[in-house]
Amino acid sequence: MNQRTGSRIDAARPHAARIWDYWLGGRDHYPVDQEVGERIRGLHPGISDVARAGRAFLGRAVRYLAADAGVRQFLDIGTGLPTADNTHQVAQRVAPDARVVYVDNDPLVLVHARARLVGTREGVTDYALADLRDPEAILEYAARTLDLTRPVGLLLVGVVIFIGEDEDPYGLVRRLMDALPSGSFLALSHTVTGPGSDDVDAAVAFWNERGTPRVTLRTPAGVARFFDGLELLPPGVVPCSRWQPEETSDGGPAEVGLYAGVGRKP
Repeated sequence: MNQRTGSRIDAARPHAARIWDYWLGGRDHYPVDQEVGERIRGLHPGISDVARAGRAFLGRAVRYLAADAGVRQFLDIGTGLPTADNTHQVAQRVAPDARVVYVDNDPLVLVHARARLVGTREGVTDYALADLRDPEAILEYAARTLDLTRPVGLLLVGVVIFIGEDEDPYGLVRRLMDALPSGSFLALSHTVTGPGSDDVDAAVAFWNERGTPRVTLRTPAGVARFFDGLELLPPGVVPCSRWQPEETSDGGPAEVGLYAGVGRKP
Protein backbone atom coordinates (compact mmCIF):
# COMPACT_ATOMS: atom_id res chain seq x y z
CA MET A 1 0.00 0.00 0.00
CA ASN A 2 1.36 3.39 -0.98
CA GLN A 3 1.55 5.50 2.19
CA ARG A 4 3.21 8.44 0.46
CA THR A 5 0.74 11.08 1.59
CA GLY A 6 1.43 10.53 5.30
CA SER A 7 -1.82 12.26 6.24
CA ARG A 8 -4.00 11.42 9.23
CA ILE A 9 -7.68 11.53 10.06
CA ASP A 10 -8.61 14.95 11.47
CA ALA A 11 -12.10 14.97 13.01
CA ALA A 12 -11.85 18.64 13.97
CA ARG A 13 -11.59 20.06 10.45
CA PRO A 14 -14.20 19.54 7.72
CA HIS A 15 -13.09 17.39 4.80
CA ALA A 16 -14.59 17.23 1.32
CA ALA A 17 -14.99 13.43 1.16
CA ARG A 18 -16.90 13.35 4.44
CA ILE A 19 -19.13 16.31 3.52
CA TRP A 20 -19.91 14.65 0.20
CA ASP A 21 -20.87 11.55 2.18
CA TYR A 22 -23.21 13.69 4.29
CA TRP A 23 -24.91 15.17 1.21
CA LEU A 24 -25.40 11.66 -0.18
CA GLY A 25 -27.09 10.53 3.03
CA GLY A 26 -24.17 8.46 4.31
CA ARG A 27 -22.97 7.93 7.87
CA ASP A 28 -19.21 8.32 7.59
CA HIS A 29 -18.79 11.94 8.65
CA TYR A 30 -18.26 14.00 11.78
CA PRO A 31 -20.37 16.81 13.31
CA VAL A 32 -18.04 19.43 11.85
CA ASP A 33 -18.68 18.00 8.36
CA GLN A 34 -22.45 18.11 8.88
CA GLU A 35 -22.28 21.67 10.15
CA VAL A 36 -20.28 22.92 7.19
CA GLY A 37 -22.36 20.83 4.80
CA GLU A 38 -25.50 22.58 6.02
CA ARG A 39 -23.85 25.99 5.73
CA ILE A 40 -22.93 25.22 2.13
CA ARG A 41 -26.46 23.95 1.45
CA GLY A 42 -27.74 27.31 2.64
CA LEU A 43 -25.59 29.05 0.01
CA HIS A 44 -26.19 26.43 -2.70
CA PRO A 45 -29.56 24.74 -2.02
CA GLY A 46 -29.17 22.29 -4.90
CA ILE A 47 -25.91 20.76 -3.66
CA SER A 48 -27.48 17.42 -2.67
CA ASP A 49 -28.95 17.13 -6.17
CA VAL A 50 -25.48 17.79 -7.58
CA ALA A 51 -23.97 15.10 -5.33
CA ARG A 52 -26.57 12.55 -6.39
CA ALA A 53 -26.21 13.47 -10.07
CA GLY A 54 -22.45 13.06 -9.85
CA ARG A 55 -22.81 9.65 -8.26
CA ALA A 56 -25.32 8.58 -10.91
CA PHE A 57 -22.94 9.70 -13.67
CA LEU A 58 -20.23 7.48 -12.22
CA GLY A 59 -22.57 4.49 -12.34
CA ARG A 60 -23.66 5.15 -15.92
CA ALA A 61 -20.10 5.71 -17.11
CA VAL A 62 -18.76 2.53 -15.49
CA ARG A 63 -21.73 0.53 -16.77
CA TYR A 64 -21.15 1.82 -20.30
CA LEU A 65 -17.43 1.06 -20.19
CA ALA A 66 -17.96 -2.46 -18.86
CA ALA A 67 -21.01 -3.42 -20.92
CA ASP A 68 -20.61 -1.53 -24.20
CA ALA A 69 -16.88 -0.86 -24.45
CA GLY A 70 -15.71 -4.16 -22.95
CA VAL A 71 -13.41 -2.57 -20.37
CA ARG A 72 -12.35 -4.97 -17.63
CA GLN A 73 -9.95 -2.77 -15.67
CA PHE A 74 -10.70 0.44 -13.77
CA LEU A 75 -8.50 2.96 -11.97
CA ASP A 76 -10.73 5.12 -9.75
CA ILE A 77 -8.79 8.10 -8.37
CA GLY A 78 -10.41 10.25 -5.69
CA THR A 79 -12.94 7.55 -4.98
CA GLY A 80 -14.36 9.13 -1.82
CA LEU A 81 -16.12 7.26 0.95
CA PRO A 82 -17.96 4.04 0.05
CA THR A 83 -21.65 4.32 -0.71
CA ALA A 84 -24.14 2.39 -2.86
CA ASP A 85 -23.11 1.24 -6.35
CA ASN A 86 -19.38 1.78 -6.04
CA THR A 87 -17.21 1.28 -9.12
CA HIS A 88 -16.38 -2.39 -8.54
CA GLN A 89 -20.00 -3.24 -7.79
CA VAL A 90 -21.24 -1.69 -11.03
CA ALA A 91 -18.42 -3.16 -13.13
CA GLN A 92 -18.52 -6.63 -11.60
CA ARG A 93 -22.28 -6.92 -12.06
CA VAL A 94 -21.56 -6.68 -15.78
CA ALA A 95 -18.24 -8.56 -15.74
CA PRO A 96 -17.51 -10.55 -12.55
CA ASP A 97 -13.82 -10.72 -13.52
CA ALA A 98 -13.38 -6.93 -13.63
CA ARG A 99 -10.39 -5.56 -11.75
CA VAL A 100 -10.62 -2.24 -9.87
CA VAL A 101 -8.00 -0.17 -8.08
CA TYR A 102 -9.31 2.61 -5.84
CA VAL A 103 -7.06 5.57 -4.98
CA ASP A 104 -7.66 8.32 -2.44
CA ASN A 105 -5.46 10.55 -0.29
CA ASP A 106 -7.80 10.53 2.74
CA PRO A 107 -6.88 7.80 5.25
CA LEU A 108 -10.50 7.62 6.44
CA VAL A 109 -11.51 6.58 2.92
CA LEU A 110 -8.86 3.86 2.97
CA VAL A 111 -10.07 2.50 6.32
CA HIS A 112 -13.66 2.23 5.11
CA ALA A 113 -12.65 0.87 1.70
CA ARG A 114 -10.68 -1.99 3.21
CA ALA A 115 -13.60 -2.90 5.45
CA ARG A 116 -16.49 -2.55 3.02
CA LEU A 117 -15.44 -2.69 -0.62
CA VAL A 118 -15.30 -6.42 -1.21
CA GLY A 119 -15.63 -7.62 -4.79
CA THR A 120 -16.43 -10.89 -6.54
CA ARG A 121 -14.32 -14.03 -6.31
CA GLU A 122 -13.56 -13.78 -10.02
CA GLY A 123 -12.48 -10.15 -9.93
CA VAL A 124 -10.00 -8.10 -7.92
CA THR A 125 -10.54 -4.98 -5.81
CA ASP A 126 -7.54 -3.13 -4.40
CA TYR A 127 -6.88 0.21 -2.67
CA ALA A 128 -4.03 2.73 -2.53
CA LEU A 129 -3.47 5.72 -0.28
CA ALA A 130 -1.98 8.12 -2.82
CA ASP A 131 -2.45 11.55 -4.37
CA LEU A 132 -3.44 12.62 -7.88
CA ARG A 133 -0.47 15.01 -7.78
CA ASP A 134 1.83 11.98 -8.02
CA PRO A 135 0.59 10.06 -11.07
CA GLU A 136 3.75 7.97 -11.34
CA ALA A 137 3.28 6.58 -7.82
CA ILE A 138 -0.36 5.78 -8.62
CA LEU A 139 0.58 4.00 -11.84
CA GLU A 140 3.33 2.03 -10.09
CA TYR A 141 0.88 0.77 -7.51
CA ALA A 142 -1.93 0.14 -10.02
CA ALA A 143 0.40 -2.00 -12.14
CA ARG A 144 0.46 -4.58 -9.33
CA THR A 145 -3.22 -5.29 -9.99
CA LEU A 146 -3.96 -3.99 -13.49
CA ASP A 147 -2.31 -4.94 -16.78
CA LEU A 148 -1.39 -1.51 -18.11
CA THR A 149 -0.80 -2.94 -21.58
CA ARG A 150 -4.55 -3.51 -21.86
CA PRO A 151 -7.32 -0.85 -21.88
CA VAL A 152 -8.15 0.80 -18.57
CA GLY A 153 -11.07 2.98 -17.56
CA LEU A 154 -9.55 5.96 -15.73
CA LEU A 155 -12.12 7.57 -13.44
CA LEU A 156 -11.54 11.12 -12.17
CA VAL A 157 -14.99 11.90 -10.82
CA GLY A 158 -15.15 15.11 -8.80
CA VAL A 159 -11.44 15.07 -7.90
CA VAL A 160 -9.64 17.42 -10.31
CA ILE A 161 -11.44 20.36 -8.67
CA PHE A 162 -8.92 19.93 -5.83
CA ILE A 163 -5.95 20.57 -8.14
CA GLY A 164 -5.05 24.25 -8.45
CA GLU A 165 -4.00 25.93 -11.67
CA ASP A 166 -0.45 26.21 -10.33
CA GLU A 167 -0.30 22.41 -9.93
CA ASP A 168 -0.58 21.60 -13.65
CA PRO A 169 -3.97 19.84 -13.60
CA TYR A 170 -4.02 19.20 -17.35
CA GLY A 171 -0.51 17.81 -17.25
CA LEU A 172 -1.37 15.44 -14.41
CA VAL A 173 -4.31 13.98 -16.32
CA ARG A 174 -2.24 13.77 -19.49
CA ARG A 175 0.55 11.88 -17.69
CA LEU A 176 -1.97 9.30 -16.52
CA MET A 177 -3.54 8.89 -19.95
CA ASP A 178 -0.14 8.78 -21.69
CA ALA A 179 0.73 5.72 -19.57
CA LEU A 180 -2.41 3.86 -20.66
CA PRO A 181 -2.76 2.04 -23.99
CA SER A 182 -4.97 2.79 -26.95
CA GLY A 183 -8.58 1.87 -26.23
CA SER A 184 -8.44 3.22 -22.68
CA PHE A 185 -11.06 5.71 -21.50
CA LEU A 186 -11.15 8.81 -19.33
CA ALA A 187 -14.36 9.56 -17.38
CA LEU A 188 -14.14 12.92 -15.64
CA SER A 189 -16.52 15.26 -13.84
CA HIS A 190 -15.86 18.76 -12.54
CA THR A 191 -17.86 21.53 -10.86
CA VAL A 192 -18.08 24.58 -13.14
CA THR A 193 -18.39 28.31 -12.87
CA GLY A 194 -19.95 30.76 -15.30
CA PRO A 195 -22.85 33.18 -15.75
CA GLY A 196 -25.66 32.39 -13.33
CA SER A 197 -23.50 30.33 -10.96
CA ASP A 198 -23.40 32.82 -8.10
CA ASP A 199 -24.63 30.22 -5.61
CA VAL A 200 -21.88 27.78 -6.62
CA ASP A 201 -19.22 30.50 -6.46
CA ALA A 202 -20.39 31.58 -3.00
CA ALA A 203 -20.41 28.02 -1.69
CA VAL A 204 -16.89 27.38 -2.99
CA ALA A 205 -15.60 30.65 -1.49
CA PHE A 206 -17.10 29.64 1.87
CA TRP A 207 -15.51 26.20 1.63
CA ASN A 208 -12.08 27.52 0.70
CA GLU A 209 -12.05 29.68 3.82
CA ARG A 210 -12.79 26.76 6.16
CA GLY A 211 -12.26 23.35 4.60
CA THR A 212 -9.66 21.12 3.03
CA PRO A 213 -8.63 20.56 0.32
CA ARG A 214 -9.26 23.83 -1.52
CA VAL A 215 -11.48 23.83 -4.61
CA THR A 216 -10.69 25.36 -8.01
CA LEU A 217 -13.65 25.99 -10.30
CA ARG A 218 -13.28 25.89 -14.10
CA THR A 219 -15.54 26.84 -16.97
CA PRO A 220 -17.20 24.20 -19.14
CA ALA A 221 -14.55 24.94 -21.78
CA GLY A 222 -11.87 24.43 -19.15
CA VAL A 223 -13.35 21.03 -18.27
CA ALA A 224 -13.45 20.05 -21.95
CA ARG A 225 -9.69 20.71 -22.19
CA PHE A 226 -9.04 17.61 -20.09
CA PHE A 227 -10.23 15.56 -23.06
CA ASP A 228 -7.83 17.08 -25.59
CA GLY A 229 -6.51 14.33 -27.84
CA LEU A 230 -9.29 11.90 -26.90
CA GLU A 231 -12.36 10.85 -28.88
CA LEU A 232 -15.30 12.24 -26.91
CA LEU A 233 -18.31 9.98 -26.64
CA PRO A 234 -21.76 11.50 -27.27
CA PRO A 235 -23.10 13.83 -25.99
CA GLY A 236 -19.68 15.36 -25.21
CA VAL A 237 -18.90 17.40 -22.09
CA VAL A 238 -22.28 18.31 -20.61
CA PRO A 239 -24.00 18.64 -17.22
CA CYS A 240 -23.41 15.20 -15.72
CA SER A 241 -27.16 14.64 -15.35
CA ARG A 242 -27.39 14.91 -19.16
CA TRP A 243 -24.61 12.43 -19.96
CA GLN A 244 -26.41 9.44 -21.49
CA PRO A 245 -29.25 9.68 -18.93
CA GLU A 246 -31.77 6.97 -18.28
CA GLU A 247 -34.87 7.38 -20.41
CA THR A 248 -37.71 9.24 -18.72
CA SER A 249 -41.13 10.47 -19.78
CA ASP A 250 -40.81 13.95 -18.25
CA GLY A 251 -38.39 15.63 -20.62
CA GLY A 252 -35.11 14.49 -19.09
CA PRO A 253 -33.17 15.35 -15.94
CA ALA A 254 -32.52 18.89 -14.79
CA GLU A 255 -29.14 20.43 -15.47
CA VAL A 256 -26.62 20.69 -12.63
CA GLY A 257 -23.42 22.68 -12.27
CA LEU A 258 -21.26 19.55 -12.45
CA TYR A 259 -20.03 18.84 -15.98
CA ALA A 260 -18.80 15.48 -17.18
CA GLY A 261 -17.65 13.56 -20.19
CA VAL A 262 -16.10 10.27 -21.32
CA GLY A 263 -13.34 10.10 -23.90
CA ARG A 264 -11.52 7.23 -25.62
CA LYS A 265 -7.79 7.19 -26.28
CA PRO A 266 -7.31 6.46 -30.00
